Amino acid sequence: MPRQARLDAPGTLHHVMIRGIERSPIFEDDQDRHDFISRTGMIAQETGTRILAWTLMGNHVHLLLFSGPPGISKFMRRLLTGYALRYNRKYGRNGHLFQNRYKSIVCEEGTYLLELVRYIHLNPLRAALVKSIEELDRYPWSGHIVLMGKDKNDWQEKDYVLRQFHEKEGRAIRAYRKFMEEGKDLGRRPELVGGGLIRSLGGWSQVLPLSGSREKVEHDDRILGNADFVAEIIREAEKKVKRYLRISELKTSVENAIKEICHKEGVAEQERYWSACPRQGTSLLGFCPLPFKLTTRTRLLNPIAGD
Repeated sequence: MPRQARLDAPGTLHHVMIRGIERSPIFEDDQDRHDFISRTGMIAQETGTRILAWTLMGNHVHLLLFSGPPGISKFMRRLLTGYALRYNRKYGRNGHLFQNRYKSIVCEEGTYLLELVRYIHLNPLRAALVKSIEELDRYPWSGHIVLMGKDKNDWQEKDYVLRQFHEKEGRAIRAYRKFMEEGKDLGRRPELVGGGLIRSLGGWSQVLPLSGSREKVEHDDRILGNADFVAEIIREAEKKVKRYLRISELKTSVENAIKEICHKEGVAEQERYWSACPRQGTSLLGFCPLPFKLTTRTRLLNPIAGD
């Protein structure tokens, strides 16, 4: 089955999961963890990516982020490639460090932002890396310690998250801590990371009423949100694909026209780019990245009106 395209636009909320290949460890010591965290912060600042929550586990990582102007793909490519190269050099290994592509879920902010912050920051407790919320407050490999004010960095969106609880920082921290305490027995929350229909509709409570009905709803396993949110994200993605296809079709048409002109005028293949047809004096279109534009140097058979 072909891979599905990433769903992304600047400011999109993503829950990102990164796993070691064959579930192997991706951190051997604290130096590795520090390296991954510092890379995350540096690249987040350089790409305008906003990190709301994060947790490092033994063989996987969770990130909750708003993608920056370059999109999530550039941020993740720089982060994972840079870390893997350094890790392989350090331990004298070759090959892939991470399992396939990272997994990213587009999330509906209003409904799920705080639930995902809690889910991600409770991971060490669920995995028994710490024994209590009190130990989690001091766990250094999670954004929870920053929200609690027991550590700091200059790239995590601490204020943005705490303002969801209260405008005053002290009261916000207490409300956040109470929120975390209330969630410690909720378990693994399959509705936040589970199968496509369950996740897309926001959990079993939304899916079960559909059983036995003929109601058709939009769902997509890359999206966490209600049916309207899912439908809106899919529509936006389809618009982007259609725009890209139109440009691609235009580029193909222009390339075909160039080949035809060159064939008629006897211009060799290697002379096609930024050459001139010897008899007609017609400038040829050189290859240029999308989107390209036709100028006086890139006329085809007919001049552009008004040129």
